Amino acid sequence: MKKFFLGTLAMTVLLSSCVSQKKYADLEAKHKETQDLLNSATVKLNDCLEEKATADSRLKTLEDQNAFLKANNQELINNMGNLTTLTTKGAENLEKSLESLQEKDLTIRKLQNAVTRRDSVNLALVQSLKGVLGNLDDEDIEISVEKGVVFVSISDKLLFRSGSYNVTNAAKEVLGKVAKVVNNKPDFEFMVEGHTDNVPIRTSELADNWDLSVKRATSVVRILQNDFGVDPARMTAAGRSYYVPLVDNDTSANRAKNRRTRIVVLPKIDQFYNMIEEGMKDPAIGGTGK
Repeated sequence: MKKFFLGTLAMTVLLSSCVSQKKYADLEAKHKETQDLLNSATVKLNDCLEEKATADSRLKTLEDQNAFLKANNQELINNMGNLTTLTTKGAENLEKSLESLQEKDLTIRKLQNAVTRRDSVNLALVQSLKGVLGNLDDEDIEISVEKGVVFVSISDKLLFRSGSYNVTNAAKEVLGKVAKVVNNKPDFEFMVEGHTDNVPIRTSELADNWDLSVKRATSVVRILQNDFGVDPARMTAAGRSYYVPLVDNDTSANRAKNRRTRIVVLPKIDQFYNMIEEGMKDPAIGGTGK
């Protein structure tokens, strides 16, 4: 009986240890995933800070030029004051010059504010996409920001079978995650671009690489619309054939990289202008605040 009790006690301790180790491993994996997201956000934030520093430097230069021109204009006015006659037309021209300089300075400030807000929105969008797609391999999907635009690039091996434009069932899960993010961002429009390699294709259904790239793009658009309820008015389907490669089509590995579908996410143009108009009302840059 004593041996049985000791054996039972040992088994209980062993099972408790296994459970603890499993919980620790889960927590450690979650910590790594969170750290990766934090590192990615830090990199994007540093990029935004560098762009802001460049814009601030440019603004400082323009402000210095503005101050210099204002000083020159004021000196000109003082010199002309010593003349016996100062025509009304000349005075009006000088006043218009000063007003023009002030308007340019205000415009620069408004544009800088709009760009800063756009970059903040893009950073939030990238983090949302990485949050839902972060468990995929980098070879299959890549999220990036270039020139103020968010790109989601998905390899064709994840979306399609070779030479086909029918979306695989496995890919629909990925597109569903993308749709979840874009449906929560109604102020964005996006374009789905199909890209192929340079190997010619011609079948009874496909005329050439142009045809394949366009049909792949429209297949993705239809899935987003019909299966996941994305507003079709926000989407554009486009084919780029093999004319915008990532790398040279000189090896099979490179050709695989070039076969991809890219989702280009961008703010609506009128929304960007609304940012500028709202910036005009900011009291910090001389707006009325109304």
